[in-house]
Amino acid sequence: MNLSDEALAEAAAHGDKAAFSDLLERHYDRVFAFAFRLTGGRTEAEDLTQDICAALPSKLLRFEARARFTTWLYRVVLNAAHDRRRRQEAHSRAAEGWGDWEIARQAANAETDARIDWLTEAMRALSPDLRDTLALILDDLTHAEAAEVLNISEGTVSWRLSQARKHLRALKEKEDTA
Repeated sequence: MNLSDEALAEAAAHGDKAAFSDLLERHYDRVFAFAFRLTGGRTEAEDLTQDICAALPSKLLRFEARARFTTWLYRVVLNAAHDRRRRQEAHSRAAEGWGDWEIARQAANAETDARIDWLTEAMRALSPDLRDTLALILDDLTHAEAAEVLNISEGTVSWRLSQARKHLRALKEKEDTA
């Protein structure tokens, strides 16, 4: 017995797996070919066709046999292609600017790395007392904590930091004029 597409659609909507299978067997190639024409690519068409086949059981519940099944099915494919295209466009818009952001982030990181490298190298020119004090403060110790570690007064820590800054500033100015 050869049932019409509309009869198969109604049966499939009510849970008849064989009817659903028959519908897919009849129309899968048509859906894929139309999806291919809409997307222009095999992989994209395969993905779209699979999405449609996965959604078809719930969509069949809304099928009203006012039009031929194939007309309704073309509309389903067309809507799915439009939805997919809108999602891709929205994704593209959301991703827009991320490349510029990443380039700026990498530039900022490179600049920070260069400053850290400069500071590390410049600290070698400091006396051991100034270098040790500066290293502790750069490790986020307070003046009191650094004083305790170095077994000196907080005032001495402040003085050493002042001297370290003075030496580093002079070194930087010398490099900038060279």
